[in-house]
Amino acid sequence: MPADERVSARPSLRERRRAAATQEILDAAEAQLAEDGPGALSLRGVARSLGMTVQALYHYFPSRDSLVTSLVTKAYDDLADAVQAAVDAAGGGTSADDDEAAVPRLVVATEGYRRWAIAHPEHFQLLYGTPLRYYAAPVDGPTTQAVRRMGAVFERELFGRYTADQLAAAEMPALSPALRTYLESLPPGGLGDMPAPAVALFLSAWGQMHGLVVLEVFGHTDYLGDHQAEIFRVTMRNMAADIDRRIPQR
Repeated sequence: MPADERVSARPSLRERRRAAATQEILDAAEAQLAEDGPGALSLRGVARSLGMTVQALYHYFPSRDSLVTSLVTKAYDDLADAVQAAVDAAGGGTSADDDEAAVPRLVVATEGYRRWAIAHPEHFQLLYGTPLRYYAAPVDGPTTQAVRRMGAVFERELFGRYTADQLAAAEMPALSPALRTYLESLPPGGLGDMPAPAVALFLSAWGQMHGLVVLEVFGHTDYLGDHQAEIFRVTMRNMAADIDRRIPQR
């Protein structure tokens, strides 16, 4: 590449300064989120913590919704990264513990999800707690893409070993014609890439995994103490085995 093209491809000083300021604002918003929770998030509070006016902050985030969208997108991306890192660390088909039989990669993925949620309860609450008043995520915007990225990790670990024909023949209670038609009409790029029985099985598994994590993050299973991780793993092992039983082998 000619030198002049390399120079032009590099972000300008103004662009670099804007990127740095944008990141500083996001960092301040995340700090406020961690300290006070999603409900207390405000542009005025973020601006005050940075020693700037709200009007100056509007140059980077024109509304509270745009800032929230960036925070939600980043939280979903961070969660997806944590799940993927857990799966990558497992290596092959399973992860082996010193004192236990090999752990299926699906279980490893769910445990990565759980660990991130416990370590970042305010961010998890931003994603899955009470919806922020007056906030609406942009339709098919960055938050949607981030959710799909995380869903793709779980879809791969759930169904990556199976063909479309196997998934279509999954043993599930009979779906109503209306539900089957709806599931089959979902657009591609997410759940619409799977046969209707697999979509129903995916949502069932997701609900079971996510429900346990929600109970723990919001303190409803504190009475289990240090045994919460073991209860979660046992439940996820049973879930993974049940899924395998429901999908016909080749």
